[in-house]
Amino acid sequence: MNHWHLAPTPVPMFPALTNKPTSITPPVFSKFGRAMKEEMGKERQYWLLKTEPGEWSWEDQAANGGVTKWDGVKNKQAQKNMKAMRLNELCFFYHSGARSRRVVGVVSVLREWYEESGDGAGAGAVDVKEVGMMRRAVDLKEMKRDQELKGWALFRQPRLSVVNVEKKVWDTVCDLGGGFDGDGEKKDDEGDE
Repeated sequence: MNHWHLAPTPVPMFPALTNKPTSITPPVFSKFGRAMKEEMGKERQYWLLKTEPGEWSWEDQAANGGVTKWDGVKNKQAQKNMKAMRLNELCFFYHSGARSRRVVGVVSVLREWYEESGDGAGAGAVDVKEVGMMRRAVDLKEMKRDQELKGWALFRQPRLSVVNVEKKVWDTVCDLGGGFDGDGEKKDDEGDE
């Protein structure tokens, strides 16, 4: 009996990113794009990426041309979440630490999980690109008070640095923050004159 196997479609490779601004353009959806994902029953996922602002802040992300390699994640569950990320999926950019626990912006996945050469420890990264700043930062205390967010993994596993975000949770956090620049929504102060 013959078994035919289809080779996977290669994912476009981007050059390794450095701390220097780059002119990499985020990939656009092909003619199949979202429709293909929906057709296959796989909906877009959303994520939250935590960072200590002293290590890497939203200002650093924006100053770096909006593009960076998200690496240094050691926790196996967080790595599993990163491996599940797909091109163009959106991620909350979350400042952690004692004084600044809040969602401050949104980034998109520019390059899916890849192994970093020479490590041997299975460490890898995803590349992310700035989409926009939250119109109003959403504080952890505010999120914990919202009934729509009860049971979210961010609260159950507070030390996990990469967290899956359900669509309902994503929408609620966006509502709390008034959306984000680049979401296609008008700001309140942009009304007709």
